[in-house]
Amino acid sequence: MKFKIDTKEKIVVISPEISELNANLAAPFITGISELPAIEGRNLILDMALVEKADDTGIQAILTVYHQQYDSALSCAITGLNSTLTLLIKQADETVYNLTPTLAEAIDLVMMEDLERELLQDEE
Repeated sequence: MKFKIDTKEKIVVISPEISELNANLAAPFITGISELPAIEGRNLILDMALVEKADDTGIQAILTVYHQQYDSALSCAITGLNSTLTLLIKQADETVYNLTPTLAEAIDLVMMEDLERELLQDEE
C-alpha cells in the first residue's frame, strides 16, 4: 500500500493514496502504518482526503490504527474524511473524538493533547 508521509518533530502525517479502503487493503493499511519507523514515539494524523469509500473492514482498520496510538500513550487525529466516512466511523465507535475537517485543526488537536500529557507528567 502506498502512503504519503510527512514527518515532523512530534507528529507524522500519513495520507493513504487509495480511493477505497476495503477488506483487501485493511491488513496492509494497519501493518503499513504500524511498521513505519517514522511513527515510533510520534503522534499520528491520518489524512484520509483521498479515501472516498470504505467498507466495514476498512472502517475497523482505521479504528485499529487510531486506538493503537492511544494504547502507546500517543495521540491520533483523523482528518479529511468525507461526510459518509465520518458518519460510519462515529457509528462504529463513539469514543473516537479526534475527527477534524482540516489538517491544521488536526495538528492543533494533537499538539494540545501532547502538551496536556507533558503537563500531567510534570505534576507527578
